[in-house]
Amino acid sequence: MRSWVAELGGSESAQGRQTDRWLLLVTLLLLGAGLAMVLSASQIQSIHDHGSAYYYFVHQLVLAAAGLVAMIVLRHLNYHHLHRWAPLVAGVTAASMVAVLLPHVGLTLGGARRWIDLGPLGTLQPSEAGKLAFVLFSAQWADRRQGRLRSFGDGFVPFAIMTGAILGLLMLQRDLGTAIVMSGILISVYFAGGGRKGHVLLLLIGLVVAFAFLATAEAYRAQRLDAFLNPFKDPLGTTYQPVQALIGLGSGGIFGVGLGHSVQKYLWLPEAHTDFIFAIIGEETGLVGTTLVLGGFVLLTVRGYRTAMRAPDRFGVMLATGITTWIGFQALLNMGVVTSTLPATGVPLPFISYGGTTLAISLAAMGILLSVAAAPKQLSTPRRVDATVDLGRRNWRPLVAGPRRRTSVPR
Repeated sequence: MRSWVAELGGSESAQGRQTDRWLLLVTLLLLGAGLAMVLSASQIQSIHDHGSAYYYFVHQLVLAAAGLVAMIVLRHLNYHHLHRWAPLVAGVTAASMVAVLLPHVGLTLGGARRWIDLGPLGTLQPSEAGKLAFVLFSAQWADRRQGRLRSFGDGFVPFAIMTGAILGLLMLQRDLGTAIVMSGILISVYFAGGGRKGHVLLLLIGLVVAFAFLATAEAYRAQRLDAFLNPFKDPLGTTYQPVQALIGLGSGGIFGVGLGHSVQKYLWLPEAHTDFIFAIIGEETGLVGTTLVLGGFVLLTVRGYRTAMRAPDRFGVMLATGITTWIGFQALLNMGVVTSTLPATGVPLPFISYGGTTLAISLAAMGILLSVAAAPKQLSTPRRVDATVDLGRRNWRPLVAGPRRRTSVPR
C-alpha cells in the first residue's frame, strides 16, 4: 500500500527515478471506471449466458489484477532490457497469430477467426498481444537502423514490407479494426524514429487505398459502411446496433439515468459490455460521464506524448510514441463508432470494455510507458539521436551536451 501512495505522490523510488503521477492516476481512474461499468453493463448478459450476474465482472477483475501486477513489474524494470527481448516476443506473438488460423486451434466467433480457446481459462486473442509486441519490435528495429531509416531502400522499403506482413496476417483473421490500430502504431513509431515525412505520407496513402478496397471487397464490411452512411435506413435490421447505441446515448441526457439503471443493457444493445460500453456510459452517466471519459483519454494522450518528448534516447521516444498512439487512437476509434461518427471497426475501449486479454496487455503497456517516463534525463551510455524526429524538444540537439566555448566574465 505504501508503494502505491509513494507512486501517486511522485516520490522517488529506490533507483532514484520518479513516476509520472498524472499518467498513473488517469490510468487507475479509467480502470476503476471500466470495472464499474462492466459490472453494470454485463449483469443481464451474464445471467443469460452463464446463470450468474457476476461472471463477466469477476473474469474482468481477475485479468485487471494480473494487468496491474504486470504494470508494476514493467514500471520498475529498466525499459532498455526490452531491447534485446523484442525480436523473441514478436516472434512468439506472430507464431500464435498464425496458430489462430490452424484447424482445431483457432476459435471462430461472428465469422472472424481471432481467438485460441484455453478451456476454463477463457479465450486468448493473440492480436491484442501483437499490439505491444510489435511496438517493441518496430522500435527496436528502427533503433538499430538509426540513420538508415531515412533511406528509401534501406529504411522505407523494409519497413513497408514488415507492415504489410503484419497487416496481412490480421486480415487473414478478418480483423480490420485491429489492422487499422496497428497501422497507426507502426506509422507513429516509424515517424518518431526519424522516418522521412514524404515516406510517411506515401505509406499513409497506400494504407488508405488498401483499407478502402478491403472495406468494400466483402459483403459484411460493405454492409457496415452502408449502415454508417444511412444509420436509420433499417433500424430493426442492419442498422439496429448503431441506432440502439444512439438511443442509449441520447436517453442519458446531461446527467444520465443513474448508475446501474440502463435499459439498453437488457439485451436491447448487442455487445453492451464490450465494444459498445461507451453507449451504456452515456445512458447511465450522461454527457457528464462521457465527457469525463473522453477527458481522461485526452489527458493520458497528452502525458504520453510528453513522455516521448522527454525520453532520454531513441528507443524510449519510439516506445512512448507507439504506446500512446495505440491507446489514444483506439479510444478515438471506439468512441467514434459508438457515436456513429466512424464506420464500425470492432475495437474495444481501452481499460473500460470487457475483454481480459485487451485489459491485461494495455496495463502492461502502461507499465512500459511509466518506465520511460521515470527514466533519468541522461544515460550513462547515450545513444545516437540525431536521426530521431524532433518531437518538440532539444531542437535536434544531441542528448548529451558537447563542449561549449567558455565565455569570459567582465570584471
